[in-house]
Amino acid sequence: MTYANWLNTHFIKHKAIMEQLVYKNIDEIIEYFDYENMRLKHPEFCPLYATNSKCHYMKNLNCYMCGCPYFRFNDDGIETKENRMVYSICTKGLGELFESENAIHQDCSNCILPHTKDFIRNHFNWNEIFCDVRNDV
Repeated sequence: MTYANWLNTHFIKHKAIMEQLVYKNIDEIIEYFDYENMRLKHPEFCPLYATNSKCHYMKNLNCYMCGCPYFRFNDDGIETKENRMVYSICTKGLGELFESENAIHQDCSNCILPHTKDFIRNHFNWNEIFCDVRNDV
């Protein structure tokens, strides 16, 4: 599955849950997307839920974002750097790069920024903040 496919599929799942929460305020919605609650109420939302695993090891993981608005990708590549194709980057320069012989990818595994309640509260409009993530449209 390409990242573009994942993002589109995830958008549909996120939207379906949000449609069920129209009666809740922002703080209640953010609380609803707590990892433990989501794992129990929406096991299909994330494949890691089935294994009781987290994408980031943090105490209060919040799944509202399930991605980062600073992440940019293009399945065909963004640019060539040192004879390797760059497929993804962080616009804030956070995280590390995963480099192989032919490719460079953004490694966000140690960045918890989009999974914190304060970040989500300050960037709540999911559609707006994720509109620039795809670099291939």
